[in-house]
Amino acid sequence: MNFQTRPRSITFFAALAALVFAVPLLAQDTGSIKGKVRTQKGDGIPGVTITVRQDGKDLRSEKTDKDGKFQMSGLRSGIYNVVFEKNGYSGGVLYDVEVRRKKTNNLGDRLVLTIDQGTLVIIEASVFNENGFVLPGARVIVEEVAEDGTRKEVADGYSSGDGDVIFRFREKTVKYRVTASLKGISAFKEVEVASAGIYRTAISIDLSKDN
Repeated sequence: MNFQTRPRSITFFAALAALVFAVPLLAQDTGSIKGKVRTQKGDGIPGVTITVRQDGKDLRSEKTDKDGKFQMSGLRSGIYNVVFEKNGYSGGVLYDVEVRRKKTNNLGDRLVLTIDQGTLVIIEASVFNENGFVLPGARVIVEEVAEDGTRKEVADGYSSGDGDVIFRFREKTVKYRVTASLKGISAFKEVEVASAGIYRTAISIDLSKDN
């Protein structure tokens, strides 16, 4: 019986050793990709889902760290499509990304996602004088109005040649005060925001008060 047991033990340990050695050999046969996902301003975007696809199938997924960086290892040599997705941003795809054995393909920081316009609050303000003519060059300030009536400035700009100025904010329920000023004269409108969308307002400045 001892002679029957020993070959089985040898076979078991031989199989185990083969498995142990196969793991590093498999790792040596793969490569990786890394990079940074950022905004147009250059800020890293955390929590972006990075998915590699091949022949229409999703193979691996990772998320970017707090700085928008990621590294995905253990990819077999080949050509992949790399998909970038996060709620609130437009998606992106890099096609034909090559992975080579024992190499890291550094995609750099050229992976840029833009904010999805469908998730934004867009305020379009038009500035006119008392006679209804557009007023270019008026300074326009947007303030967030708290429940207690206090205000905090969150954006500013100047009306264009058409008298318009556009502001973009992340979606939230809030009240904004939009104030337009020219030649020391001001006027404002308040805009109630409940969800993402385009909110238009017209502000009339009475320049006849300018002495």
